[in-house]
Amino acid sequence: MNLADGSVRSHWVAHGRGSDPSHTGWLERFSNEPRSNATSAGAYRTGSLYLGAHGRSMRLEGLDPTNSNALSRAIVVHGAWYVNEQVIGHSGMLGRSEGCFAVADSSLPEIMGRLGSGRLIYAGKA
Repeated sequence: MNLADGSVRSHWVAHGRGSDPSHTGWLERFSNEPRSNATSAGAYRTGSLYLGAHGRSMRLEGLDPTNSNALSRAIVVHGAWYVNEQVIGHSGMLGRSEGCFAVADSSLPEIMGRLGSGRLIYAGKA
């Protein structure tokens, strides 16, 4: 949300495969445990950009007890081929990450440009 003008932009984000073990497309649980491959709930502070295995990525620091292992688990924002309309059209749902905020490759430039370092991201279940 842009606090200056109240505008909102939405982007698809894949959840972790450990959060959807049956691969139904619906998040079932959160986890902060190492090797859980699950999404962790709570507030995150955006960190530095880097070039990694998934291309341009952004580090995240968990700010809550429910996501305090984000840095050690390497939970980041990155682009992913399995987050797009074609994947939804083929399988009826997005693919799953290993707990990262995986977004459409086409959305990555806007997301990285808007976020920058020191911003807030929140993961929860509505």
